Amino acid sequence: MSKNGMAYDAIVCGGGPAGSTAAAVLSDFGRRVVLLEKEAFPRYHIGESLMPYCYFPLKRIGVIEKMKASHFPKKYSVQFVSTNGKVSQPFYFFHHLDHEAAVTWQVLRSEFDQLLLENAAAKGAEVRQGVAVKALIKDGQGRVVGVEAEAKGSKFELRAPVTIDATGRDALSVARHDWRVRDAYLNKIAIWTYYKGAKRDPGLDEGATTVAYVPEKGWFWYIPLPNDVVSVGIVAEREYLYRDTRDPAEIFQREIKENAWIADHLSTGQVCDSFRTTGEYSYRSKHCAADGLVLVGDAFAFLDPVFSSGVFLALRSGELAAEAVDAALRDGDVSAARFKDYGAKVCQGIEAMRKLVYAFYDHNFHFRDLIIKHPAMKGDLTDCLIGDLFRDFDPLFKAVAGFAKLPDPVKHGAPVGCDTP
Repeated sequence: MSKNGMAYDAIVCGGGPAGSTAAAVLSDFGRRVVLLEKEAFPRYHIGESLMPYCYFPLKRIGVIEKMKASHFPKKYSVQFVSTNGKVSQPFYFFHHLDHEAAVTWQVLRSEFDQLLLENAAAKGAEVRQGVAVKALIKDGQGRVVGVEAEAKGSKFELRAPVTIDATGRDALSVARHDWRVRDAYLNKIAIWTYYKGAKRDPGLDEGATTVAYVPEKGWFWYIPLPNDVVSVGIVAEREYLYRDTRDPAEIFQREIKENAWIADHLSTGQVCDSFRTTGEYSYRSKHCAADGLVLVGDAFAFLDPVFSSGVFLALRSGELAAEAVDAALRDGDVSAARFKDYGAKVCQGIEAMRKLVYAFYDHNFHFRDLIIKHPAMKGDLTDCLIGDLFRDFDPLFKAVAGFAKLPDPVKHGAPVGCDTP
């Protein structure tokens, strides 16, 4: 029994990177945590390329040595490919970051997420798989005091002073409160699949993430995975992709011909999985927290896959939320306002990446032109691309604004009852 008289200090809903990280950090603080995951791991998930700054939360929760010993391909760089197949100079992280974090990984999310979940359990979190959270329980003042859940047809309740919503794009709290605010400009469609036996570049570039352009600012991702498998997907505007068919396999094969590098690299491979599609995936919740409730990872916000920020923001928000929850429990105050600093910090990082994503999709913007005109901005740009997001990037985006139309700051995302983040 916890000091507050409840069975748990915190309930974590969702066992992906955000939830597992939050549970691990809270367990390290000595908190009694129960983590509820609706699926049985391992399970499939997209989002396979890690940013270098993923290293630091992974180090914090104690899994770096397991990552180093894994069969995940090492990712030293990102490269960009024009439609005619011309490859940019690979963007090697170690040219900018003198730290072992400069080498990151391309992961099978089924294995990576299971590693994180098992790590949370090893640290003391009570992990229950196959448990679907159906609703939040609130007291007479509207404070979240627990959850209603279901497992194998049996319904039950759990209670704790704080609930952490890490339910990913299912976004339990967002859906229940109608908090989802979509980003109309980033209303893209993604279609992806997997190839066996496709080409890989030699040497250090074997594990590189490749962003290969197609017309109308669309792009392919090309991510080498273990076992001679490559994850390949295309992201573009709905009108562009669906201009003559809605069949994902036909669209995919049509677009392969639009980039010479992609066509060449896939020429030796065979599709080894189904085609998957998703859309309208860019959003942010109106609120990051309410009384007794904190949102983390994709349950709070998701941007765009182009710079592989999703897993990093999940890991970091899980870490930051756990720190904020521990402090709130220590002071006996889990009101929404206690999580204002948490929300402001997470929104700061999201906004920096959001501006960079907007620039990427602007037809007038090219990284090369920015650096030629503003060479002093190369360091800030690199920091943003590797995940060092939680600092002042005003000089960088003032320079970027000379080439691209950038979005106004999002005014939502603060806790319920608080001002803008």
